[in-house]
Amino acid sequence: MYDTAIIGTGPAGLSAAINLKLHNRDFIWFGAKELSEKIEKSEKIANYPGLGLISGQELNRRMAQQAEEMELSITDKLVTSISKTKENYMVLAENEVYQAKTVLLAPGVVMGKSLEGEEELLGRGVSYCATCDGFLYKGKTIAVFCGSKKYEHEVKYLAEIAEKVWFYSPDPACDVDLPNVSKLEQPIKGMVGKERVEKIILSDGCELEADGVFILRNAVAPASLLPGLEMDGVHIVVDREQQTSYPGCFAAGDCTGRPYQIAKAVGEGNVAAHHILEFCRK
Repeated sequence: MYDTAIIGTGPAGLSAAINLKLHNRDFIWFGAKELSEKIEKSEKIANYPGLGLISGQELNRRMAQQAEEMELSITDKLVTSISKTKENYMVLAENEVYQAKTVLLAPGVVMGKSLEGEEELLGRGVSYCATCDGFLYKGKTIAVFCGSKKYEHEVKYLAEIAEKVWFYSPDPACDVDLPNVSKLEQPIKGMVGKERVEKIILSDGCELEADGVFILRNAVAPASLLPGLEMDGVHIVVDREQQTSYPGCFAAGDCTGRPYQIAKAVGEGNVAAHHILEFCRK
C-alpha cells in the first residue's frame, strides 16, 4: 500500500515527487522516463524564475538530472483505470493493480476529443490496454486506434491474437504491415453497439463490424480514468488545496486549467504534495 500514486512525469508530477521524497513518503510515480514531451519540444523558455532564457531540452535535462540525483523511480506504465474503494484507491497500470491511500493526477491536458461511444462502451468492448484485455479477442475482429508510433508493438501483439485488425493512426510514421491488419485511410469516428461494441464508424460514415476497439493514446482522459470526477470541459475541477471531487484524489498542472505554465504546474504540484501529506497524517 503506497501513500500516494502520482500519474504524470511533467513538472507538476516532478514537484510533488520531490516534496514527498523529502518527507520520506512511500509513493509510486507513473509516466514516461523522458519526463515532459511538451517541455522537450519548447524552443525557448523565458519566464521560469531563476533560470533566465533556457531551451526546453536543457530544462527537461536538468529536471531529469534532479530526479536521478534524488533517486526518484519512475514506473513507465500507462495508467488506464482508477477506482475508489472505501479506504483507498486501486490503480490499474497495464496489467498490474496498485493500491494507494491517495492519488495525484498530473497528466497534463489530454488533447483530442473522445471517440463517439468511447465512454459509454468503455469496459464493454472498448479498452485502453492491449496486454490487459487482448486475450479476450482471440480469433475475433478488432479495431485499433494507435495514437503514436511507440505503440506499434501493441498493435502487433493484438494482431497475433485477433483474426482481423482494422488499424488507424494519425501518426504518419506509424505503420503495421501484417497479413491480418488492414490500414484504414479514414479516421475512426466512433463505435456503436447495444450491450457491447458491434461496429466502428469511420469519418466518411462507413461502418465496419468489430468485436472490440483498442484506443492506444499517451494518456487516458481524466473523466474516463476516474468516472464521476468533476470536470470543467477538459479540465479537472480542484479547490485551493488541489483536491478534486474525490476525497484523497488531488490534481495539479495543465490538467487543472490555464495558464499552461511550468511555474504554475510546479507550484500546484508542491501544494498538492503538502495536502497529500496532511491527508495521510489524518
